[in-house]
Amino acid sequence: MSAYLSIRNLSAVLKGAPKGTPRLLRSVSLDVAAGEVRGLVGESGAGKSMIGKAVLGILPRAVQVIEGEIWLDGVDLLRMTPSERRRRIGASAALIPQDPMTALNPSRRIGPQITDRLVDILGWTRADAEARARELLDEVRIPDPARVMRSYPHELSGGMRQRVLIASAFAAEPKMIVADEPTTALDVTVQKQILRLIAQMQARHGTALLFVTHDLGVVSKVCDTLSVLYAGKVVEDTRVRDFFAAPGHAYSAALLAATPKYTDPDAGLNPVPAAVIEAVQAEVAAAEAAWRKGGAHG
Repeated sequence: MSAYLSIRNLSAVLKGAPKGTPRLLRSVSLDVAAGEVRGLVGESGAGKSMIGKAVLGILPRAVQVIEGEIWLDGVDLLRMTPSERRRRIGASAALIPQDPMTALNPSRRIGPQITDRLVDILGWTRADAEARARELLDEVRIPDPARVMRSYPHELSGGMRQRVLIASAFAAEPKMIVADEPTTALDVTVQKQILRLIAQMQARHGTALLFVTHDLGVVSKVCDTLSVLYAGKVVEDTRVRDFFAAPGHAYSAALLAATPKYTDPDAGLNPVPAAVIEAVQAEVAAAEAAWRKGGAHG
């Protein structure tokens, strides 16, 4: 399969940082084929969400992409004007955000929060957009979609709000979706339902999915391929089945070993050994030094 999303040597820095400050993203390269689910895993601060935001053009203003390419459906987004990029992303990609409690506007009804993008960006009629919204709310198994469209976010549970966000993400039939830890704010029972729903929707619509998570259990259930990050650098890029059979990097193996074993509740926790952290830090530092020696930014 050819890549629908292709990131090549993407580097980002903090604007205004002193010369020599390490990059936030370090020459990141990865592909996501049409219909593929790629996981991005790593510790907090590894750069997982930043990659997703770079794809969608929603990086914080304090972060600047200084080199690299982001190819979406054969077009390099970073070579487009901001307005061209917004139109392209609006028509081709979408986000399932992390926190359903804050992602929806509390002062607006649910219906317009799904339909506005279809009307304003894609030029749908309001009637067609509302029909599509009701259809999708039914697809994500929300009872009485017409009533929910008239509701405000505070009138829905956390799980219902996340279903609304999933429906909104799939509304325009995007070929690429970034799911940024979409179950973090939900309880365990609802997490399982939402993960199953995302997997079903992705398979039904054939969407390429970049799934940001810190949970390897989620990766094992949802993803086809996996990129492991440390300090903004991809340290392993592999198929999920190969990762769980035999991780190719010591840091990946340590992350896997640190995952709690729910089948053995008496087993102790296995933190990532200091020696592994030191080794991967040295690897990242060497890559940073080589990048700077090569005449790169900074």
